[in-house]
Amino acid sequence: MRLLPKHRDLSQTLEKIELAVRASDFRSPVDELVVRLDRFLGEHLTWRSRTSIQELVHDGYVWVDASTPDRPAGSGDAKVETRPGRRLRHGSRVIVWIPEQNRVALKTLELADLGQDLTVLYEDAAALVVDKPAMLAVHPGGRHLTDTLIQRVHARLGLSGAPRETRPRLCHRLDRETSGIVLLGKTPTAHSAMMRQFEERLVEKEYLAIVVGQPSAPAGRIDLPIGLGRSTRVQLKMTVRVDGVSSITEWRIVERLRDHALVACKLLTGRQHQIRLHMATIGHPLVGDKLYGANDEYFDKGMDGTLTADDLRELGLPRHALHNHRLVFKSPDGDRRVEVESPLPRDLAEFVEKHR
Repeated sequence: MRLLPKHRDLSQTLEKIELAVRASDFRSPVDELVVRLDRFLGEHLTWRSRTSIQELVHDGYVWVDASTPDRPAGSGDAKVETRPGRRLRHGSRVIVWIPEQNRVALKTLELADLGQDLTVLYEDAAALVVDKPAMLAVHPGGRHLTDTLIQRVHARLGLSGAPRETRPRLCHRLDRETSGIVLLGKTPTAHSAMMRQFEERLVEKEYLAIVVGQPSAPAGRIDLPIGLGRSTRVQLKMTVRVDGVSSITEWRIVERLRDHALVACKLLTGRQHQIRLHMATIGHPLVGDKLYGANDEYFDKGMDGTLTADDLRELGLPRHALHNHRLVFKSPDGDRRVEVESPLPRDLAEFVEKHR
C-alpha cells in the first residue's frame, strides 16, 4: 500500500494524501469488501492512534469519494466526511488533508547543508553508493517527511525540483534503523540495469549483525520461506510460513563476545526483515530488535517514543544492530565490477568493544 506518490517533487510542501480503497489490500474479493473509514485510515496512517484518526475525521480533514454499484470508481467529486464509521467499498477514494500546523515547508530546508551531510562511498556516471546512518529514513513517509536519504542525495546532486526522469533512483532499501550501504542508479537506464542484477541475484550483499547469545556452530545456512504474519497484531511483521517466498541467508561468526556474537550475514535473497527474522528463528535475535526480539510490545513503544530506560537496558541498543557492510555489483558505466565496504558504525563498534 503506497502512501505517497512514487515520484513526487520532494521540494514541494505536502498538503494532502490521496488513497484508494482496494480489496487486494485487505485480501478480500472486490464485491465483498466493506471497511470502516477509521479502520481504512489506520491501515495507512500507521503512526497515528485510532483516537487521533477519529479526531482527524471529526475535524473535517478527511474527504471521501465513495464508490457505488452504479459508479464503481466513485463520482469524481470528493466531499468532507465526519463519520469515522462510514462504510467504504472497493474503488472509493479518500483524501486526507494535512492540518496546516503539521505541514512541513520543504522549500525552507537548507538544501546545501543536506547535500553536505551525505557520505559517498563510490560514484561514477551511472551509480552512486552512499553510507546511510541509522535512524535516517530512506525516503519520505509517515512521520519522516524531511531530511531523508533521498532528499540528501537530491540536494547533493542539485536535483530538488528537477524532472523525475533526471532524478537518481534507489536500487534497494534499508529499514530506518539499519545502517550502511545504499546503491542508487543515476539515470533510468543505469537504474534498470542494476535492478536486473538484483533480480538475477548477481549482487553480493553482506551485513554485519550483533545477535543475542552465541550460535554453537561457526557458520550456517538458513533456508526458510517468509511471508506476512497472519496472527500478529503488528501488520508489517513477517513470519516463517510454508507458503511464503523462498528466503536464504548464509551466516558466519566474525567474533564471539561474552554473551553475544558479531555475525556476518550474506543474503542470497532479499526479503523484508529477512536477516532479523531468520536469526530470531534460530534463537539468536538481533540486539535492539523491537519486533523480532523477546517482546514485540517494544515496537509500539518505539513508534510512540515511550521506551523507558529499563526498556532500553533490556533491548541493549536503541536500534536493531544491523549494518549493510559490503556490496558488490557491476556498474553500467564501463561494465566495471565495483566492491564497496562500509565499516561498523560507532554505536555498534562501541557495543562490541564493551561486550568483549
